[in-house]
Amino acid sequence: MTTAPTDTRRSSASLIEAEAPVLAHNYHPLPVVISRAEGVWVEDVEGRRYLDMLAGYSALNFGHRHPALIEAAHRQLDALTLTSRAFHHDRLGQFAGALAELTGLDMVLPMNTGAEAVESGIKLARKWAYEVKGVPADQATIVVAGGNFHGRTTTIISFSDDEEARANFGPYTPGFRTVPYNDLAALEAAIDDTTAAVLIEPIQGEAGVIIPDDGYLAGVRAATSRANCLFIADEIQSGLGRTGTTLAVEHERVVPDVILLGKALGGGIVPVSAVVARREVMSVLGPGQHGSTFGGNPLAAAVGTAVVDLLTTGEFQSHAADLGKVLHSGLTDLLGKGVTAFRSRGLWAGVDIDPALGTGRTISERLMSEGVLVKDTHGSTIRLAPPLTITERELTMALAALGRVLT
Repeated sequence: MTTAPTDTRRSSASLIEAEAPVLAHNYHPLPVVISRAEGVWVEDVEGRRYLDMLAGYSALNFGHRHPALIEAAHRQLDALTLTSRAFHHDRLGQFAGALAELTGLDMVLPMNTGAEAVESGIKLARKWAYEVKGVPADQATIVVAGGNFHGRTTTIISFSDDEEARANFGPYTPGFRTVPYNDLAALEAAIDDTTAAVLIEPIQGEAGVIIPDDGYLAGVRAATSRANCLFIADEIQSGLGRTGTTLAVEHERVVPDVILLGKALGGGIVPVSAVVARREVMSVLGPGQHGSTFGGNPLAAAVGTAVVDLLTTGEFQSHAADLGKVLHSGLTDLLGKGVTAFRSRGLWAGVDIDPALGTGRTISERLMSEGVLVKDTHGSTIRLAPPLTITERELTMALAALGRVLT
């Protein structure tokens, strides 16, 4: 990456200061102002370089400005960017077909953001419950897991147990039953004749990369099949190569009825999300019953198709699996040396830091000073989720920086 000349009129401090009076304070970012990026590296306005170990919460699985994705975007920008779904366009069928084939399901509902995909999945499940399963009108329930994070719309926060995300945004949407994550017995007890679906993350990202016991996902699949309700897997963070497989459910060879995708599907260029489902589930939707002006737009479809093309080779999944072993080994070496516990799968880890050394925010700030960017969550836990293009050398550099910070 070519270093841009330093512009003293645009210092990080002055740019951060300029945001305060005009920007909603709904985030508390690290005090770094990024102006350029390429691959796994970003650069601030002063020209300092940082290794990106967050990858936009997995939105940048293929790194910043991946050449194949940038080329696809440029090519589409020169042709057509938006039609709305009032008309057909020449890129949507190819995108939907490629994504359906990649996931092993049948039909695609294109949306924009992850939260939109979740909301769409909820609507789809309820409509299916009334029209196919025969649940009485307005009585459908959806079983969810404690510690979940599916987005921030009013419906989604209604079944969140994170008070920071939920408090003072009521009244809340009814129709959800919360059970402990990774507790099959509790989940099975919550399912009844009104249950439209079980909605879970195969790995809970925001909660700290919480990985369920072996057999849990297969148990969810079996329970939903027995009860004639849908298994909806939120793979918005865990999917598209992050865990060493295309989808995290593949670790247990499970095929849900509905898969929710987002983040990496847009290649770090445009917001792209999708609900992918079995034909008999998706077919309950008819014209005018759901939609999105920008969902499936030509630019999104072009980039999304290029993302699927990258994943079709299996290269990124294999790389994440191989370097996941390096990540696991490096974190194991730090146990008892400031790390009290960690959970990892592929190139994704939640790392619990000894609270005596500081909060997750404090550790993130110290790592920033070492040239490594991560994000904290819940107390003294930090998350590591580098682009899947990271090299072993770069990953080792990040782990060494963490070791220095902890000592």
